[in-house]
Amino acid sequence: MTPFAAPVRDLRFVLEELLEHGSLALPGFEETSPDLVEAVLEEAAKLAGEVWAPLNASGDQQGCTRREDGSVSVPDGFVEVYQAYAEGGWNGIGVSEALGGQGLPEVVASSVQEMLHGANMSLGLCPMLTAGAIEALAHHGSEALRTTYLPRLVEGSWTGTMNLTEPQAGSDLSKVRTRAVPQEDGSYRLFGQKIFITWGEHEAAENIIHLVLARKPDAPEGNKGISLFVVPKFLVNVDGSLGERNDVVCASIEHKLGIHGSPTCTLSFGEQEGAIGYLVGEEGRGLNHMFTMMNEARHKVGIQGIGVAERACQHAAAYALDRTQGRSPRSGRDDCAISDHLGVRRMLLSMRARTDALRVLALYCAAQLDVARHVADDTERAAAQARAEVLIPVVKAFSTDQAVEIASLGVQVHGGMGFIEETGAAQLLRDARIAPIYEGTNGIQALDLAGRKLQRDGGAALEGLLGDIDTTVASLEASDELTALGESLAAGVADLRAAMATVLEAGADPESGADAVQAYATPFLSLAGHVLCAWQMGQAALKASAAQAGGSADPFYATKRQSADYVIRQWLPVGRAQRAVIEAGMASLAAFDVAH
Repeated sequence: MTPFAAPVRDLRFVLEELLEHGSLALPGFEETSPDLVEAVLEEAAKLAGEVWAPLNASGDQQGCTRREDGSVSVPDGFVEVYQAYAEGGWNGIGVSEALGGQGLPEVVASSVQEMLHGANMSLGLCPMLTAGAIEALAHHGSEALRTTYLPRLVEGSWTGTMNLTEPQAGSDLSKVRTRAVPQEDGSYRLFGQKIFITWGEHEAAENIIHLVLARKPDAPEGNKGISLFVVPKFLVNVDGSLGERNDVVCASIEHKLGIHGSPTCTLSFGEQEGAIGYLVGEEGRGLNHMFTMMNEARHKVGIQGIGVAERACQHAAAYALDRTQGRSPRSGRDDCAISDHLGVRRMLLSMRARTDALRVLALYCAAQLDVARHVADDTERAAAQARAEVLIPVVKAFSTDQAVEIASLGVQVHGGMGFIEETGAAQLLRDARIAPIYEGTNGIQALDLAGRKLQRDGGAALEGLLGDIDTTVASLEASDELTALGESLAAGVADLRAAMATVLEAGADPESGADAVQAYATPFLSLAGHVLCAWQMGQAALKASAAQAGGSADPFYATKRQSADYVIRQWLPVGRAQRAVIEAGMASLAAFDVAH
């Protein structure tokens, strides 16, 4: 597989020039300088490219193994590399200093996450789930739980997992059946089985802290009966040392399409006297509390998709420059590099431009999370939170759907060699394919956007974003060089506004509203994703054009303008077609008889 080079230059462009390091001006980041951020990115790039990336292919080939005693071995080198990552302080990069972390902005933490997932997605899943566990305990755990578990989770010597899914309870968590039986000392004993638990058992850390959805024996049916519990692999003594092994065991590991280096476990709780657990937050509000962890994870899954897309771009471009085949119509040369063929160039530019656009949108969302968490003004904080909540399902779903397409194009660039495992292109496609499924399928994300987020405020948060896009349109149209981009972006905004009105009107119907939202949700999210990404690339075009006008001869800016032109004038029209899909109605869907 082609060596991976973390996209530091592009990440710096987004943080420094597009976002203008806005997060550093927020309370709490007074001591974080642009120079420090640059140094962090450079060191993370070395970690990703020199340490994590070389284990990606070998980890895929070796996979994980469950031993007879229920322990799980991960690929050679993973334990040592993870421990070096934790010892280097990387696990707490985005965690507040009050909790023992580095206290850097979310935009910086997300940038580092992208590099690591691009280098080695299977390994990156381990700290990603730990970050979610930290969020859940920090927000909802008691003082005792936070004191016991957060320091070691933040430093990375313990890792965290999310235990939601059961054989009968996938997207519908109201069907969770794992039992939590109260004990006289205030603890609980859990009995049940959880499936698809990422890094649910391994030897890379001293302890594994499972966050588990379960219900008390007398709890009501449905979501209101579900509570959240922390269940450690090893019990923790009063002095913080590790005690005896808890009654939770890995019953099996999954044999998967991709992410072979990540152990995906079936965990059995309570095969003997019950796994000891402790209530997190309020009884009966477990699903609400778990969403704190899930929202953190959903944004990071979007980032994960972008990381894999970046690596697919690099891998395909390197192959296209090296592989000679055919005659170049332009130069007349025989045995030209396939990168000379415009059909191949279209694939490569599509991959690169879309990856660039997805990155900017994801980091813009991270910047909104920074504002929502740190700005002093209540009104500004609420507005940023509303924007982030609209953007997260788009970042998660749209980025991961696109990542699969980008990785698939990477295989296509390789031709027949892309279908052969040895080139590495196939692994990227296999790994990327899980991202639209886990942490809430992309269909669930679309329903979240078109149903819950859009309907609850009548589209106000999204309209606020569209207002900002109008401003970008005006700036593009005022530039002689970028007028065509402004006109194309304006047409996309008009389509999204019209589609939003259609979805809101249909969703308000008391009889057919729920069906209408389900029918329109996926095309609506796709349209929103295309328009929002085009907006961010419009901003990128403005910045690149200004840099060139100021005398910069850096080819980076010319390349960025090419990406922006492709996104806005060639890719956005594909997304605009989703308005016609929505306006076609749902009659065919409602009438479709699956049995026939």
